[in-house]
Amino acid sequence: MQPTLSYTIWFTQRTGSTLLYKALESTGVAGVPREWFNCPPDLLTTFRRSSHAELQEYLYKLGSTPNGVFGISHSYYEPHFSQLTETLQNFPACPPTAKRTEVWEGVFPNHRHVFMTRRNKIRLAVSWWKAIQSGEWHVPDNEPRKPVDLSDKYSFDAINHLYNECSMREAGIQEFFAEGGITPLNIFYEDFIQNYEGTVRTILDHFELDSKSATIAPPALTKLADAVSEEWAQRFRQERQNGWTNRGW
Repeated sequence: MQPTLSYTIWFTQRTGSTLLYKALESTGVAGVPREWFNCPPDLLTTFRRSSHAELQEYLYKLGSTPNGVFGISHSYYEPHFSQLTETLQNFPACPPTAKRTEVWEGVFPNHRHVFMTRRNKIRLAVSWWKAIQSGEWHVPDNEPRKPVDLSDKYSFDAINHLYNECSMREAGIQEFFAEGGITPLNIFYEDFIQNYEGTVRTILDHFELDSKSATIAPPALTKLADAVSEEWAQRFRQERQNGWTNRGW
């Protein structure tokens, strides 16, 4: 069955999207907004379905709670998104259109958009590179962290690349919104970690769900920022502005 309400959490790396989708999922009324499309865009092969109609129903089942709310988290990048859009155009629910936004909102009806971002892009890029080097992307709250030696893993070029890449990915998301005249609900990582439960209830309100009676599980993940993160952030900001007369930070 088609969802009665659907939504997408749009994000770039290291913005708190996993923490957010776990929190929303814990309510039992806000869908199961996992990264269902974090896979090759040939969804029939990935999900082992024989037709796009069967795949559509399977995805609705995966991402929905019994109240008919469907959720998905998605990180925009090309050419993956264009290839994914071509696949979605084969879904029975997709209208005959060329606009990407109409494809997305046709397949996932009565749609809301949440844009997950992080104000400090330097700290985002540092977190991204640190996760690549350590292999430590998420640590459940009830598990200890594994010691990793990162003493020689700092790289200005790598962090600078990721600093630029996150900006380009966010620009791509914003172009998608502009194409469809979409005004998303903006959620900032810095605010979310300061007001975890309040942020989740704000999103439930945006979805017109009962936020007052919803039960929200405590944060499922451990904060990974540490002294190494701070050292790299400070080193990068100095090197990135080397020779500047007017410094931003």
